[in-house]
Amino acid sequence: MIKINGLTKSYRNKRVVDGLSFEIEEGGLFALLGSNGAGKSTTIKMILGLVKKDAGEIVLPEGKKIGYSPETPHFPPFLTGEEVLRYYGELQGIAKKELKATCERLLEVVGLDSDGTKVRHYSKGMLQRLALAQALLGAPEILILDEPCAGLDAMGRLEMLELIRGFKEQGRTIIMNSHILSDIEKVCDGGIIMKTGKKVKAFKKSDLTEERTLEELFVQSVGGALGERGEAVCG
Repeated sequence: MIKINGLTKSYRNKRVVDGLSFEIEEGGLFALLGSNGAGKSTTIKMILGLVKKDAGEIVLPEGKKIGYSPETPHFPPFLTGEEVLRYYGELQGIAKKELKATCERLLEVVGLDSDGTKVRHYSKGMLQRLALAQALLGAPEILILDEPCAGLDAMGRLEMLELIRGFKEQGRTIIMNSHILSDIEKVCDGGIIMKTGKKVKAFKKSDLTEERTLEELFVQSVGGALGERGEAVCG
């Protein structure tokens, strides 16, 4: 289980995460939702240890590997996708005799070709796929996916969601953030909705019905209206 208790972070006297608490069951897919500026990415970075918390407690399962796919991935533009994975694989200490086959397999899993295309020529969607492949290096038991469907077309989103379902079926624990709430609803077990750094609503899959969708729950919690494709537009 992942346990967050009283997590707090401020920047320049502005509280961006304010006493946040939640728990994530092992093997579940937990949605971390909120409008832009709600504190989701800061929360993720504190869980990863990339940002120092001001207060609170973060309890992670001992000895579990974590894979992270960021919202806006950046890779050296002069490398190919396979070279990017080999670079990160070497940083993780993956044996060279295994690394080439591992990189080729992960590129295939996420739907990218090992065709020598440089990252500078990748589309936004291709970068998201490469970021996911990078997150899967080392076979992590916990995956943190920040906007994994950003930049993907309709078919790409469906493929990505199928991949995420597969990771869940393998027993991985997943934390996922997305503004496309209909996508979250398809795969999540539950989650929280944040507003101005605070948890304003916790929900479970069983709370959602055809009459009470995640989009409607989100709007009731943070205010605003629904846009196209189930995306909440908040004022």
